[in-house]
Amino acid sequence: MSASLPGSRALPDSQYDLATYWGRVRHTAGITDPRTLFVGKAGLEQAKASLIAYKTGQFNSMTPELWKAKKIVDSTLHPDTGEPVFLPFRMSCFVLSNLVVTVGMLTPGLGNRGTVAWQIANQSLNVAINYSNSNKSSPLSWSKIAQSYFLAVGASCSVAVGLNSLVPRLKSLTPSTRMILGRLVPFAAVASAGALNVFLMRGEEIRTGIDVYPVLSEAQKVAAAEKGERAEAESLGKSKKAATLAVAETALSRVLNSSPIMVIPPLILFRLQGTNWLRRNPRYTMPVNLGLILVTSYAVLPLALAAFPQMQKVKAESLEEEFHGKGGEGGMVVFNRGI
Repeated sequence: MSASLPGSRALPDSQYDLATYWGRVRHTAGITDPRTLFVGKAGLEQAKASLIAYKTGQFNSMTPELWKAKKIVDSTLHPDTGEPVFLPFRMSCFVLSNLVVTVGMLTPGLGNRGTVAWQIANQSLNVAINYSNSNKSSPLSWSKIAQSYFLAVGASCSVAVGLNSLVPRLKSLTPSTRMILGRLVPFAAVASAGALNVFLMRGEEIRTGIDVYPVLSEAQKVAAAEKGERAEAESLGKSKKAATLAVAETALSRVLNSSPIMVIPPLILFRLQGTNWLRRNPRYTMPVNLGLILVTSYAVLPLALAAFPQMQKVKAESLEEEFHGKGGEGGMVVFNRGI
């Protein structure tokens, strides 16, 4: 992320007001913009150079070009490590990566074996995305990653197979209702296991805590820049309460993201299948379904991720006693929630 770049002058957090929900939505829409995926290594280095020039005082204010550079850097680099996130696991690739798995999960007549295979593929992707975008101040060991992976896969497969077996037994429901419920099964498994996946993959953060920092005032940032020092606060220590909040908010954002996708496309498709056009052209059913999922996914993702700020600020007194009275501006501390 841009904060990891050299230079004593602090970059503004965003061109939008992150204290408001719609400001975070607009900011998150930039981070999740798939067009940033086409920026190669040279483009990333150019964007970093532009931001370094601002941080070293070569620009007086942010320009549209600098905001574009910041968007590229923020969507590519991890905020804790400053290293690029592997492309398929960036949030700007989240929809496209998940669409590949969705195609498999929606394949007609999968049976239990096919359902399990695609749930394994889905959870493998979830594990990679959650790990790549988690807070890195409490890294997971490979044994913990493996343990969390198998637990997540087991949970998702159990939900998917269980629901697949349950729906046909609901004889009291009409055939059309059972058909709709059958189409909701893959997404119900994704939603429930996706939230569990976050807790499993980031459980180490809750056990050991994550770094929290005092919030610097603008005066402190300016004073540091005038002295030629980096406008960064030192960690106050690791907080388990901050980690619990960070993981819970991230898990909830995953549910908020998957729930509309779980409901809207299947219901619209059910309506469309009643039209003469789709009855005459049943081969278009899968492309139409994927199109609905793609549009819904891109519309929903910024709305879900923006539910909570990525750099979360809380009162120091709301954390462990060791942090009381150590907050920065307004008694607040800040930590990377992850995304």
